[in-house]
Amino acid sequence: MADGSLSGRLEALARRLDDLMLRDGCRHGHPLGPMTTYRVGGAAAMYVRPHDRSELESVAAVLAGTVVPVVVVGRGSNLLVADRGFAGLALQLGQGFEGVDVAGSAVVAGGGASLPVVARRTVQAGLSGFEWAVGVPGSIGGAVRMNAGGHGSDMSAVLGWADVVDLGDGATRRLEVGELDLDYRHSVLSPAQVVAAAGLQLEVGDVGDGEAILAEISRWRRENQPGGSNAGSVFTNPPGDSAGRLIDLAGAKGLRIGTAEVSSKHANFIQADAGGSADDVRRLMQEVRRQVADAHGVVLHPETILVGFDVPDA
Repeated sequence: MADGSLSGRLEALARRLDDLMLRDGCRHGHPLGPMTTYRVGGAAAMYVRPHDRSELESVAAVLAGTVVPVVVVGRGSNLLVADRGFAGLALQLGQGFEGVDVAGSAVVAGGGASLPVVARRTVQAGLSGFEWAVGVPGSIGGAVRMNAGGHGSDMSAVLGWADVVDLGDGATRRLEVGELDLDYRHSVLSPAQVVAAAGLQLEVGDVGDGEAILAEISRWRRENQPGGSNAGSVFTNPPGDSAGRLIDLAGAKGLRIGTAEVSSKHANFIQADAGGSADDVRRLMQEVRRQVADAHGVVLHPETILVGFDVPDA
């Protein structure tokens, strides 16, 4: 009789993935927390890094119809992985997804391309409209999924289309921007849909002006946001307000639980100590939510994606 447990399904999936002979193979018990910008948390039961579109589509065909939890890891800048790890498959796009091609004012970027790299490449090509992304330490795929943004703009302002590979049914589709339902930190994409590439439509600009904007954004972020081990904004802003302002007024700036602390520089950032605990970060998130709800009657919603925890916060 086939083993219907999660461990049994993972073992069967591992055999099928091994048969694909992926360039980077299929890894077991792969450290996942250290791949995030929090740099805390446990391992994934399985990890694959498809090198290119062909490998990704082969992995998707194997995964189609399986009942195994999957998390797509971009550059780990928006994930918090539980200390106990993730009992499923973590997928990260490989080097073949990092390309950036510019033709006139149209840009095609791979889903694994770094946002700061794309921002600088487009400015060097004399294009304007993507400078805001220089301070966002994520990937193009992750930015499409959550409609990332900053400094008065976001992906919805520049995105034309996205090529999406669905790990649930194995299909590849090109979705136009109107089909993605982009809103503040939201898209229609499910956790099992991988952005393999995206088409951006920018404006013709001046290289010198663009470089000045990049420098100003970088300066502003250094002065106003903390460095170290964090994942950027922890909570989305409520309509018409700022999560950081509400946390500060609730008296939670500087609050510490174990190895995690609300930043004294920006209240909507949580810092993790070196060698600290992801579970401490989660507990601190919950305590901050409670204090803001008690003080202001506002329930904050996490922007951070929680991986491997029993009940993710809504």
